Amino acid sequence: MRNAIILAAGKGTRMKSELNKVMHPIIDRPMLAYIIEALKAIHVERIIVVVGYQAESIMEAFPDVEFAIQAEQLGSGHAVMQATMLESEEGETLIINGDGPCIQPETLEKLYDMNKEASLTLLTSILEDGAHYGRIVRNEEGNVSMIVEAKDCTPSQKEIREINAGMYCFKNKDLFEALKLLNNDNVQHEYYLTDLASILSKQGKKVQGLVIEDRDEVMGINDCLELYEAYQWMKDHINTRWMKEGVQIVDPKRTVIGKDVKIGHDVIIEPGVSILGSSVIDDYAHIPPNCTISDSHISKEMDLNPSMTIQNDTTIE
Repeated sequence: MRNAIILAAGKGTRMKSELNKVMHPIIDRPMLAYIIEALKAIHVERIIVVVGYQAESIMEAFPDVEFAIQAEQLGSGHAVMQATMLESEEGETLIINGDGPCIQPETLEKLYDMNKEASLTLLTSILEDGAHYGRIVRNEEGNVSMIVEAKDCTPSQKEIREINAGMYCFKNKDLFEALKLLNNDNVQHEYYLTDLASILSKQGKKVQGLVIEDRDEVMGINDCLELYEAYQWMKDHINTRWMKEGVQIVDPKRTVIGKDVKIGHDVIIEPGVSILGSSVIDDYAHIPPNCTISDSHISKEMDLNPSMTIQNDTTIE
């Protein structure tokens, strides 16, 4: 059984927007959609989204997942406590923040697979400077013994370059048993999910760290600058995939292609083009500059003019 809990209850005040942070769009969908789609791609059976601020709008946008309400934001551990519908489930439960849209299904698959022999597997990253991130402390066997927040690090712990990337896969029963042992005895009076690493380790249970290869995959979005960085990463990731498939994108920096678009071979896409939604571009099609195509089907015989806008299930042959 594969379960997942997505943490999406906060407003995201640094966005300086009335819109809930996870509903801000990247290319042609809210950032939260990318995470839900990545989980579905690896056949996660139950997906619980923990919501708070503007809960109704998120629930309306994603009717095919389950929701839990966090009325008060009392920390990441407290957010997970709200997903009570999973308490009796078997298998693995992945916990992920709702503001990390660049995560790929392959990485999530590795987390689930690696946790088959552990109580908790957490995603980590190696940085030249750990800065404000929580440090991963490992024991003599190489397993994780604790996560130490940057402000609580000793001088030697500050030298640790392996940091917490903020994604976790638990044995579900271990997760909910350990949550009962969490306390909020800290300056912020919040329940920290990261404390579960030391709780499980002290119980003699195996806690592992999986180092991610591409650090950008786990970038979090807290403001509009980081939203732009995630947009750039997503755009480049999609364009690179299509160019490797033989699509000639004349100027990738000025071309935007949505995640669900399908493109044939020997296609030429000129600069300034946006292809969005569920659009399909047939083999040998030539898309002239500055066209916008949304939810439409373009065949090779189509005679397009520059700067055309084609949308709403249009089929042009």
